[in-house]
Amino acid sequence: MPIERKEFRDAMARLPAAVNIVTTDGPAGLGGFTASAVCSVTDSPPTLLVCMNRSVSSCEAFRQNGVLAVNTLCGSHQDLSTVFAGFTGVDGAARFNSGVWRKLHTGAPVLEGALVAFDARITDVVEKGTHLVMFAEIEAIRTAEGVEAALLYFARDYHLVGKAA
Repeated sequence: MPIERKEFRDAMARLPAAVNIVTTDGPAGLGGFTASAVCSVTDSPPTLLVCMNRSVSSCEAFRQNGVLAVNTLCGSHQDLSTVFAGFTGVDGAARFNSGVWRKLHTGAPVLEGALVAFDARITDVVEKGTHLVMFAEIEAIRTAEGVEAALLYFARDYHLVGKAA
């Protein structure tokens, strides 16, 4: 018997995950979205995967720009997370009016104060159902010093955990 969509979504709500803002910039423009489906793939070469719903307004910008930055959020970034999740009605480049953004190697925006930022080139994209799975090789990493607790998403709500060393 196949798993129903609601049953799967309810089960996934019990899987705590770091909250990230994934960004891009380049010839196709500036874009970003909030994501919890981010994980490491391998350390040789250092590679992450990022899952993005095809309905994300900047989906084509990610494909065409070929770069991304994964910015892992701390507790003080909860409001910023909602902006990039599309809950505030702010879209496109206007989302970057919130937060302080810099660039490392690829040109994808990196958030000042993020627990960690991974600056990467997209090397492969796999289409699966409603989502794209982007594989991205890391070109630069920036970690914050003296940051607060990490922002997690669990049971359809935000939570804080730990304290970065």
